[in-house]
Amino acid sequence: MITKTKAALAFGAPVLLCANAALAEQGFSWEGEIEIGNEQVVSSDNAANEIRNTYAIITATGTYTFGSGIEIFSTLTAESVTDATADRSFEDMGAYVEELGLSFGLGQATTVSVGKLHPVFGTAWDNAAGYFGGTLSEDYELTEQVGVLADVELNGAGTLSFGVFFADASALSRSIGEDRGRNRSDTGGAGNTGKLDNFAIQWAHEVDGTRFHVGARHLSASLGDVDDEQGFVVGAGHSFQNGLDIFGEIASFSNFGGGSDDGTFATLNAAYAIGSLTLSGTLSQRDLDTAGKTDLHSIAAEYEFQNGMTLGGAVARQDDGGVKDTILALNLIIPLGG
Repeated sequence: MITKTKAALAFGAPVLLCANAALAEQGFSWEGEIEIGNEQVVSSDNAANEIRNTYAIITATGTYTFGSGIEIFSTLTAESVTDATADRSFEDMGAYVEELGLSFGLGQATTVSVGKLHPVFGTAWDNAAGYFGGTLSEDYELTEQVGVLADVELNGAGTLSFGVFFADASALSRSIGEDRGRNRSDTGGAGNTGKLDNFAIQWAHEVDGTRFHVGARHLSASLGDVDDEQGFVVGAGHSFQNGLDIFGEIASFSNFGGGSDDGTFATLNAAYAIGSLTLSGTLSQRDLDTAGKTDLHSIAAEYEFQNGMTLGGAVARQDDGGVKDTILALNLIIPLGG
């Protein structure tokens, strides 16, 4: 069963919040969302996959602005911190610190962030429309990393984002409520080294409704890993004036996760807006050497109400190594703060 993960509400939060810091008033501000949903495998070649997961995800980002481009920020998340293995409703809920750091500007073009952060690598997990749009690409999303990141505006030639980091192994890697356990830097996994020997870099630009990005990353092998992971990503999209938006991204890895597998991920997504209603479809694939191919195809609809709440529904067909699942999902997203 696919486990629905939170939308990346806080992705790039320090960058977005600091970009106009010179114009922002001093003081505290916050925003967040509550997502309530139900995801269910309604039919499968493997009966054990036929699981229902009724869930809630609560995310809040707070920022204190000191002026002169200096901000402290934090993102707190509460959700089920284990994967569903049987039918469940709002179980295994834990709260944890997703981001915590300091942002400041260097000149007019550069923003630096230090702390527990989300390094930039790829965008499909965040930008693909629809409930299942970014499901497979979330496998290579970089989250809960400790390090130093920078975003540089290239004078009309796009934005260059880069940083050095390692997987959080502090007490902040635990959760309150259902304890997901503390990460340790000696338990393996590419990038889980406790040292600033991992990096990611990405260039993104947009011209006349067409956006594109190219990125690379190196995650050093941890204890017991086969080798360092090397990754590359390229993506592009275009927004048409008639409400149609198309997007695609391909990511390729050697020694994915520090193991022996090479891997390729592909996402093709289209969305069409009709007033407050958005219809979308996704074709996505994950191909790992030993695990084989996983194909996930989905269609979705989302309706945004005048009060900002969004109601969504989707159906997906997944073929994971020959085991085919049909999955239905329904969710309601309630914005907070602002």
